[in-house]
Amino acid sequence: MAEDVFVNDAKVMSKGQVTIPKHVREALGVETGDRVTFIVEGSEIRVMNSAVYALKRFQKQMQGEAAGAGFSSEDDVADWITKSRREENAE
Repeated sequence: MAEDVFVNDAKVMSKGQVTIPKHVREALGVETGDRVTFIVEGSEIRVMNSAVYALKRFQKQMQGEAAGAGFSSEDDVADWITKSRREENAE
């Protein structure tokens, strides 16, 4: 098994609640009050930090949009941000 792979289990309580084991919470980067997302694919379920999942979905949706807007490098994006801020401050 790879170094970052481990197995942990937890008991399902009467209301369907499960305590996420400490090592799993640490691996997910979640703390008290954070949210997790369950991704169900057939009989397999993945659990992700909801913030990370949302960012991944956003990145996938935005894939190719920068090129369509004429940005070909990070410098192009930085220049656009600088120009936009200057325009906002001039108003």
